[in-house]
Amino acid sequence: MDSNEHEPAEGAAPPPPRTPGIAGLSAPFRVMAALALGAIAVAACLHLALVFLHVAPGNTLSKQHAKTIDAWVYPEFEQNWKLFAPNPLQQNIAVEARAEFRAAGGEVVTTPWHDLSAEDGEAIRHSLLPSHTRQNELRRAWDFFTGSHDDDNHPTGERGKLSEEYLRRIALNRLLPDLRDAAVLRIQVRSATTAVPAPKWSTETTDTQTYYRELPWWTL
Repeated sequence: MDSNEHEPAEGAAPPPPRTPGIAGLSAPFRVMAALALGAIAVAACLHLALVFLHVAPGNTLSKQHAKTIDAWVYPEFEQNWKLFAPNPLQQNIAVEARAEFRAAGGEVVTTPWHDLSAEDGEAIRHSLLPSHTRQNELRRAWDFFTGSHDDDNHPTGERGKLSEEYLRRIALNRLLPDLRDAAVLRIQVRSATTAVPAPKWSTETTDTQTYYRELPWWTL
């Protein structure tokens, strides 16, 4: 084959170089890309503004739009500073869940309690890149619930209903893979709280018995 077969004829103008990036797209695609980037930029700016108003000291703007700010921030983007608390948590709190479903034969079956916190711990143990979701999602959901309910599990404010829906959604998503295609009727969540024992050199005595807090059944 002649090596000059695909070479431009002598004196012919070389093809124009390709323009890299968005500029190299056709006009309709450039418009679509510009609109998409503009929407992302607006969403990012709006998110940063709402989070800033949430963490900033109270001011006229944050008070005037408090409901809008809280609706956007809670629960996924809540800011928490317990890392710097002078008195860190001294309890191990595990969140457990179980479900009630209708089996193929029609009978109603209740599953054993599933330790969701233990599953998260196993997923991140010895991992060089542990999942942020596994570390914080369930823990923050439980903190969100207890912070918006009294000891009798009654909501104490407008965030109570939201915290219930958030915790219920997480528990259901964790249980569904084991239930396959079963018709889930209800789910229940509880916490198992155990105090961290005092170190051997301490004279402090600690009650290390596990205490449970069971929430009511939630019908789906």
